[in-house]
Amino acid sequence: MPTEAQVHALTTQVLWAAFAVSLVFGAIAQRTHFCTMGALSDIVAMGDWSRMRMWALAAGVAVLGFNAMVALGWVRAADTIYAGPRLIALSNLLGGLMFGFGMVLASGCASKSLVRVGGGNLKSLVVVIVLGVAAFATLKGITGVWRINTVDRVAATLPAGQDLPSLLAGIGGIARTTWAAALGLVVGAALLAWALARPEGRRGDVLLGGVGIGLTIVAVWWVSGRLGHVAEHPATLQEAFLATNSQRMESLSFVSPIAYTIDWLIFFSDASKALTIGIVGTVGVVLGSAAMALATRSFRWEGFRDVEDTANHLVGAVLMGVGGITALGCTIGQGLSGLSTLSIGSFTALAGILAGGVAALRWQLRRLERAA
Repeated sequence: MPTEAQVHALTTQVLWAAFAVSLVFGAIAQRTHFCTMGALSDIVAMGDWSRMRMWALAAGVAVLGFNAMVALGWVRAADTIYAGPRLIALSNLLGGLMFGFGMVLASGCASKSLVRVGGGNLKSLVVVIVLGVAAFATLKGITGVWRINTVDRVAATLPAGQDLPSLLAGIGGIARTTWAAALGLVVGAALLAWALARPEGRRGDVLLGGVGIGLTIVAVWWVSGRLGHVAEHPATLQEAFLATNSQRMESLSFVSPIAYTIDWLIFFSDASKALTIGIVGTVGVVLGSAAMALATRSFRWEGFRDVEDTANHLVGAVLMGVGGITALGCTIGQGLSGLSTLSIGSFTALAGILAGGVAALRWQLRRLERAA
């Protein structure tokens, strides 16, 4: 069992490692314009699938990496918030729909908003603040009470975790780790094959964005689940994952972390408010994006165009904050980190996010057509 001093030193290592990876995430996302909403917009408006192939490449790398670690016995999907036995499919779907619609109104999802802040976008700064407040209210406030008393009541308790390897464990005498290796390989390879099937999926920026972002997801899983794992914490004598808000293994996600970042800033003098992977990850993305924007001379100050533009972004931010917490994650949290665990809830939330995004984009196009 480690001592308190050793745990403190290890926590510092975990935070610095997560911060370093998030810097890379922010820089890559800024350089390659990695964005789920942007990928959907390119498809709906122009029929261009390049950025969607980048996203699929990132997802494939994340799935392969996470399940390789499961097969090696390094991590377990059951130790994440995504793969527990309690399946809240309605919350995943409804929250995903809200988040997807909101990200279109706000010109980008939570991660993209942070990247835009780093590039000088003041509209996105407002979005991030409003999103964070709405998310915190849905974690512990008024919308949180509504969430718990309505959609979260619709749930099913599975005999095992909701990740596919756990659900299939024992069938044919095949162990969970073997299922993880097999399914991770099949799903991950399929995503990579689709992403690379066309020339636009093999461009340098697509490869950098897809492989780079996917590896950052895997890296933070390792930092949290392997480096930051303590089998017996000296203070509690229980298993612990250091520097996480959920007390479980975490990778990159940006809705609840933005809320916790605002909470940490407001109550900075409260000794109980400690830095976490989510908080340093949020800050790291902004700084990584800013560094890349300045290096490439793409940093530009940008504000709201008019009252309608302001209103759209505010409504979008609220929808993302409420929806992201209800769905248990955003395009990165559920879409990449959650999806890498092969969780049923993550597949459901991602479907909701994509459907909500497409619905919002088509609504916007119809409005433009009527105006013309």
